[in-house]
Amino acid sequence: MLEFKVLELEDKPVFDRMLSDDPPRISELTFTNLFMWRFKYRPLWAVHDACLLIILHGNGDSVIGLPPAGTGNKAIALDILWDAIASRSDEPAISRVDSQFVENFVDTKRFRVSKDRDNSDYVYRTEDLIKLTGNRYHQKRNHVNKFLKNYRFEYQVLNDKLVRDFLDLQDSWCQLKDCESNEDLMAEDRAVFEALLHYKYLGFRGGAILIEDKVEAFTLGEKLSQDTAVIHVEKANPEIPGLYATINQQFCQHEWSEVTYVNRQQDLGVPGMRKAKKSYHPDHMVDKFTLVRR
Repeated sequence: MLEFKVLELEDKPVFDRMLSDDPPRISELTFTNLFMWRFKYRPLWAVHDACLLIILHGNGDSVIGLPPAGTGNKAIALDILWDAIASRSDEPAISRVDSQFVENFVDTKRFRVSKDRDNSDYVYRTEDLIKLTGNRYHQKRNHVNKFLKNYRFEYQVLNDKLVRDFLDLQDSWCQLKDCESNEDLMAEDRAVFEALLHYKYLGFRGGAILIEDKVEAFTLGEKLSQDTAVIHVEKANPEIPGLYATINQQFCQHEWSEVTYVNRQQDLGVPGMRKAKKSYHPDHMVDKFTLVRR
């Protein structure tokens, strides 16, 4: 049986090479995402015939696989990944599978395919997020204009000095949201810490809004493919009106104007998050599916 290993920082070059050869569409398939969330999902990985196979651990005893990535035979890799998951779980599944993968590599006579709306990614045109033009962005423009009218701010790129300030804002945000009483928010808090602690090696981009020399909003992201960026984290002081809309607009303007699309990940089925993501009018969704062997 194929031997899987625990994900470590030193594995990044392998992931970068294989994901560069076969750029992903889903937000989960970046080394940064897998590494920063490794304490929650405990990822394991292996390579078979130029395909990257990834196993994640969920709540309780649940074990899932991500769709194989790489230039090898993905249909064969899918079977090998399934066997590896089935040996570890009584309820195996391959999750976060995008529609192109299903169409090209999944034998629907052997796998049952179920749509996973809560984990489908929202993808926006970068130009829309920067310019906020037209009637449909009227409210967003108002939020940004209100912020610009009431606050003098400075946009800064993530650097060594700002790491501590980013973490301070994260701590303040967690106090407001009472993260200690919510297991998911605590896991996110650890993920943000891990990303910032290793930001130089992970190579993502970060941006911040400073008001009176204090970081009041920050966001982290990186290229998912040549034409798409993915946003990993976005945090802002919720007591400052229009700040979330402004950090979104500023980050896209300063860091992602060269790409066509921005993937802002999923809504997880949370009503408030779904409403917020829809309010930015996605250009399209990356629909995701779950596979279970028939």
